[in-house]
Amino acid sequence: MSLLGRLLEMSFRQSVRVSSDRLGALVGKQGKVKKWLEEKCSVILEIDSDSGEVTVVSGPDLEKSDPLKAVQIVNAIARGFSPERSARLLKEDNVLEIIDLTSYTGKSKNSMERIKGRVIGYSGKARRVIEELTGTHLSVYGHTVAVIGTTNQVRQTQEALDMLASGSPHKAVYSMLQRKRSQAKLERLKLWEESPSG
Repeated sequence: MSLLGRLLEMSFRQSVRVSSDRLGALVGKQGKVKKWLEEKCSVILEIDSDSGEVTVVSGPDLEKSDPLKAVQIVNAIARGFSPERSARLLKEDNVLEIIDLTSYTGKSKNSMERIKGRVIGYSGKARRVIEELTGTHLSVYGHTVAVIGTTNQVRQTQEALDMLASGSPHKAVYSMLQRKRSQAKLERLKLWEESPSG
């Protein structure tokens, strides 16, 4: 790594605003979650419990330090994910996508509640089915839906949310996801058959 790269990493500081009702989840019992995150990503978390500002600072071991992952995990917990589900972001190919529902609802509180209700479904059924069919984790919090998964999985989930927000019936959304899942399976099978060892 170049000297400039090292200097940039050394000075990494990024703040995330976390609402007071999610700070406890980020810190954890006796600071367990905070400590786990600091160790896993080799970073330092500076938490201002009055303002809810959480600053991620790269740790002293620059080789191990992954402050960008730490920022993603802090964001995920801030958006309603449990630390266990947020830990999936430690896997190389997983990303966090935050979808702002106000782009569908504007300022209408009724529309917001309706769309959130459609995404969650009766007793959380819709969210569960979407998670199962796409392999993602979903969290509906405030005016956002946060998604954790691979880029491909996240794209499919966005499509499903787009359909739900636009008024498509749940059945149509599930069928679309089912189709995509079968398609992906066939493509994987085809790749396996075409590979020299297959």
